[in-house]
Amino acid sequence: MARTACALGRVYQLLEPGPVVLVTTAAGARRNVMTLSWHLMMEFEPPTVGFVLSEDSFSFGLLMKSRECVINIPTRAQARAVVVCGNRSGRDGDKFSAAGLTPVGARQVGAPLIEQCYASLECRVTDVRGVRRYNFFVVEVVRAWVDRAVRAPRTLHHRGWGRFMVAGPEIRLRSRMR
Repeated sequence: MARTACALGRVYQLLEPGPVVLVTTAAGARRNVMTLSWHLMMEFEPPTVGFVLSEDSFSFGLLMKSRECVINIPTRAQARAVVVCGNRSGRDGDKFSAAGLTPVGARQVGAPLIEQCYASLECRVTDVRGVRRYNFFVVEVVRAWVDRAVRAPRTLHHRGWGRFMVAGPEIRLRSRMR
């Protein structure tokens, strides 16, 4: 076996759960967009997602107040915006403008969709029991939007320290799943 030990602080690079997303939040006149990669699907129907959001982030306070957000899924075309939103705080200014992102009104929540993202999931917080200990939120998707013109989205996957993988070719394997 040609394996070597991996530092425990790098384990997250092996298990990143899915595409990097841009989470938008809003409370009152304040709004924000932040980069997030620590999320997971928890249930198919109703679609339920869990994610970790640092209590030090500007978005944490907005989400706790409003109990709503939008999970926007960018592609490689928005890679620069993903980095801008991940390296700045919303406390310091408008990250939508800084990243060249266009907020669009949602139908069921107060947080905006992002026009440039190929998909957006309007969400409401349904469970905060994990917030105190783990900063873990559970949200239910109440409305979903997707650009059907994007046939094979080249989503970004965080590998740590400014490194990303881009989703590649799709393969199909026989499955009995519905």
